[in-house]
Amino acid sequence: MRELALESAVKTNAVIVMGVSGSGKTTIGAALAGRLGWAFADADDYHPAANREKMSRGTPLTDEDRVPWLEALHEMIADHVRRDKPVVLACSALKESYRRILIGDLQGVRIVFAQGSRELIAERMRARQHFMPVTLLDSQFAALEVPRGALTVDISRPLEEISQRLAAELADPAPTEPA
Repeated sequence: MRELALESAVKTNAVIVMGVSGSGKTTIGAALAGRLGWAFADADDYHPAANREKMSRGTPLTDEDRVPWLEALHEMIADHVRRDKPVVLACSALKESYRRILIGDLQGVRIVFAQGSRELIAERMRARQHFMPVTLLDSQFAALEVPRGALTVDISRPLEEISQRLAAELADPAPTEPA
């Protein structure tokens, strides 16, 4: 039975590491991409200046603010898939509707959910320089729709352990049940 599942499973060619701001998406995504030898992209680099300015003032983005950004990210992922150049994208992707825009009809895109406590994430946010202030963390958790079927990682674990586990799980093309 397992052999049939492997034969019909789609090869993973893109990974979206998602979670609230400060959850370590970029760090985890970059480590995973390095371990796999894949390209890495940070969704924050694709935000238009107006979005960055709005967030730096402590104002949460609306869905309307996010749609063009999500569509641009989808095109970037699709380009990598078309060229058979696997990519890891760090992106908040807090809502299911955002993940649907990111993935669209692409095959072989996997979601990794960087999960951690509000306290740990707030502590990490206070210790870094970033356009997203800690004051927006509650709005991030309020918007978060926990993904089903994602690979879930505990961000309190060491980075080496997280990236090693993810690389091993992604090498298996069979779908993974949520943790």
